[in-house]
Amino acid sequence: MTNPYDAPQQISTAAAIEAVIDPHEQLPKLYSDRAFWGMTATQFLGAFNDNLFKQLMLLLAIPIGAEAATKADEQGFATMVFSLPFVLFSGLAGYLSDRYSKRTVIVLAKAAEIVIMLLGMLAFLRYGVFGYEGLLVVLFLMGTHSAFFGPGKYGILPELFRKSDLPRANGVILMTTFLAIIFGTASAGVLGSLLGDEAGERVPQRLWIGSAFCMGIALVGTLTALLVRRTPPAAPNLRFEPSTIAIPPETRRLLMQDRPLLAALLVSCMFWLVSGVAMQSVNSLGMVQLGLGEARTSIMTAVIGLGIAVGAVLAGRLSHGKADFRIVTWGAMGMIACLLLLAISLPEQGAGYRHLLGFGGSLAVLVLLGMSAGLFAIPVQVFIQTRPPDSQKGRMIAVMNVTNFVAILLSGAIYMAFDRIVTAMQLPRSVLFGLCALLIVPVAIFYRPRGE
Repeated sequence: MTNPYDAPQQISTAAAIEAVIDPHEQLPKLYSDRAFWGMTATQFLGAFNDNLFKQLMLLLAIPIGAEAATKADEQGFATMVFSLPFVLFSGLAGYLSDRYSKRTVIVLAKAAEIVIMLLGMLAFLRYGVFGYEGLLVVLFLMGTHSAFFGPGKYGILPELFRKSDLPRANGVILMTTFLAIIFGTASAGVLGSLLGDEAGERVPQRLWIGSAFCMGIALVGTLTALLVRRTPPAAPNLRFEPSTIAIPPETRRLLMQDRPLLAALLVSCMFWLVSGVAMQSVNSLGMVQLGLGEARTSIMTAVIGLGIAVGAVLAGRLSHGKADFRIVTWGAMGMIACLLLLAISLPEQGAGYRHLLGFGGSLAVLVLLGMSAGLFAIPVQVFIQTRPPDSQKGRMIAVMNVTNFVAILLSGAIYMAFDRIVTAMQLPRSVLFGLCALLIVPVAIFYRPRGE
């Protein structure tokens, strides 16, 4: 017979056990979770659109043929235009992602992408009226869309999945993101090859079909976003303050008190700074020094994404459910070695230089460069996602976006400075990679945090 006096004790014990159990551990297993696949597909499609349009812009920014004598390489400026919205709006985006459901922010951002892609199609169709400046406006709007999408995209992962699943979730999402970069960048190269007419002149108006395709991708991405599980607001009573536009006071205090978190944020910035310079350097190497044209140059850029995809999954496996900073050091060392190999050009008899690796050798090293970058990025990203308290995760991700895109903004300026140095000294374009390697050396030498 059951003792009636035991009932309250049983209820109390059950309540205590339930309180101890992390509610996240009751969530579905990662690969059987519809929200995981919805989020993965949404991110993939958004990254595809971003990289297709951005690569088209970068290819148009590189002067070739007769243009090269009178026009400067404008890749750095285009990169800065794309990055500026992240600096201006990420603080506001972080506030919105904590004040409201991150799922709502994600869906609205994807709906805005459809409109922006429509404007992109019109900008290409009417290129004769609006010119390259019209495309820069669309590029700025794309950056704005991504600035609002980012905090919700990364901040929602700890809310959707178990903590032990986060390294794998980040690995798969980053892998598919860089697969999107591969396909988007390669597609831009194919479309870019259609730029020329019979006389060899560029005709940007021909690219409107690509933007129409991007509109369809944005529509599908909005539908996949609806598969993401609704999450409650992390801080529903959060008030908007002017400081929200920059770095909120609470987040500043958190960073000042938590030096490992601050260090991880700075290392994340350095990763994106080096990546921004390296991507533009690949375009310059392919188009100018190797004379490969848009299609094969875009393939060179795309294979970096293939390497990052492999490196991201490998980092997720090696992390064993936590941020392992030894992997960051391995990744930094690998990046330096690959950049130095890409930098080597041998003088030829007479005039000019012959690139040591050429097209085929560069492809292999660029894959290894991407793998090293994936190993470098994943542990730092997981640490920044999991370290802050729940009430600050969205704002912390927004701050990460701001600082990362300040770094990408600077990468445009640094690339322009490197370009001027190489041009003034009449050096081969491959030297850009050697200058890029110098940027990552301090991280490889001095960044040695303990895993926590």
